[in-house]
Amino acid sequence: MPSKLPRLFVKSPLLPSAEIALDRDQTHYLANVLRIKPDSYVLVFNGSDGEWCARAAAVGKKSMTLVAEHQTRPQEEGPDLHYLFAPIKRARVDYMAQKATEMGASVLRPVITRRTIAERVKVERLEANAVEAAEQCGILRVPEVRAPQRLDDVLNAWDPERRLVFADEMAATASPLEALASDTSRPHAVLIGPEGGFDPEERDLLLERDFVLPISLGPRVMRADTAAVACLTLVNAVCGDWR
Repeated sequence: MPSKLPRLFVKSPLLPSAEIALDRDQTHYLANVLRIKPDSYVLVFNGSDGEWCARAAAVGKKSMTLVAEHQTRPQEEGPDLHYLFAPIKRARVDYMAQKATEMGASVLRPVITRRTIAERVKVERLEANAVEAAEQCGILRVPEVRAPQRLDDVLNAWDPERRLVFADEMAATASPLEALASDTSRPHAVLIGPEGGFDPEERDLLLERDFVLPISLGPRVMRADTAAVACLTLVNAVCGDWR
């Protein structure tokens, strides 16, 4: 059996001898791009049953069936970390969805702010980017992708038990590690604003909430996608599964 096997996210339950019918895109990728033959092996995961080694039982040009044979890794949950972001240009949103998935985000939430330019968000595209990132980087879950909501609606419905880490460009430059270390027992979420930052009234709305923790990302102004990676790294290092 090859040491490096193709890896796919599937929606079927995974257990010994379970049959897994692949969709058309997955079939095209395995049969026509990778030239998978009958009795070849593929790694599959569904976000709840761990990772499994599956055998290609029936291979056609438009359909393929796999049969799960044995579990290669048990399910790992990862950190309880939500990632909220104001949508930006499509290619950079794709990048953010991929990197947030790789860094262990459990939920992706587009948030519409007053300065948000790209208000049309395709949830299906975010899901596809999250799946691709999970397949490639070896993690065992794909984050839940939620429909876009306006910032005030998000804050009004917020569970105060979850701390919302807000990357605040106007915060005094200080150690974000020290700020995050003040409470590592609660679940966390990261909020990254739009290009140009939050409207002053939105910033005030955030700062008046007890569950919001503003942090500085240093003296340089970062692009939104760079700030996302930086902030998720800090939270994982102090409060997540990098400890």
